[in-house]
Amino acid sequence: MTDVNVAELVRQSHEAKQKAYCPYSNFQVGAAVLTEEGTIFTGCNIENSSYSLTICAERTAVAKAVSEGYTKFKAIAVATNVSEKYMSPCGACRQFLSEFTKDSGDYDIYMSKPDLTYDKKKISELLPCAFSLN
Repeated sequence: MTDVNVAELVRQSHEAKQKAYCPYSNFQVGAAVLTEEGTIFTGCNIENSSYSLTICAERTAVAKAVSEGYTKFKAIAVATNVSEKYMSPCGACRQFLSEFTKDSGDYDIYMSKPDLTYDKKKISELLPCAFSLN
């Protein structure tokens, strides 16, 4: 990916973060996933008073892509308002994202801060021993 593509993906994840529904934690998260075809799908976290029913931004973005027929990804960007460190996806999201490495290969994840700086990792780096039936 070019620096321009990464910057756009990170920017869109921060834009998506602004739409987060998080009345309980006030912790906004946004995500933008880039398909192999070049389409970007965004998502935000959506909380529920029954916390276990909360949907993370990463899963929202990927679910939107999959529901439109896209299952191969080049990259995903994740944004929060935390400026002290790069926030990585939760364990459930790591497993969810790893599901799509079967078709896409080990794609990149860009974890970003509010100033749009980012740390790049591979999905396998975040979840080296992902569960798989294959």
